[in-house]
Amino acid sequence: MGLIDALKKAFSKPYKTVSVAEAKELLASRAVLIDVRSAQEWRSGHAPQAKHLPLDRLQTGAPGLQKDRPVVAMCQSGVRSASAARLLAGQGYEAYSLRGGIGAWRQAGEPVR
Repeated sequence: MGLIDALKKAFSKPYKTVSVAEAKELLASRAVLIDVRSAQEWRSGHAPQAKHLPLDRLQTGAPGLQKDRPVVAMCQSGVRSASAARLLAGQGYEAYSLRGGIGAWRQAGEPVR
């Protein structure tokens, strides 16, 4: 492996960032949506189908998630969900981060409860 290939591998993301539309397609084909925000943020409104798994809980594992199903992580703006997706990918999950977080979800007209 050459130096450039090694650098590409070292700096490549082990997860993908997706739009709301792409996330909806993944969810329609068995992916799981997790919300990695705090409990207070969760209570302020979340996607109805999301499972609440705060980012700090993911540091020690992914309780209740199955490795045979893709996981889409959502947060407020997309920063924490990227960290969550990186963690999950490192644990062997097919992981995605929702670009723009719950704000993008709302802006796309998706339900929030």
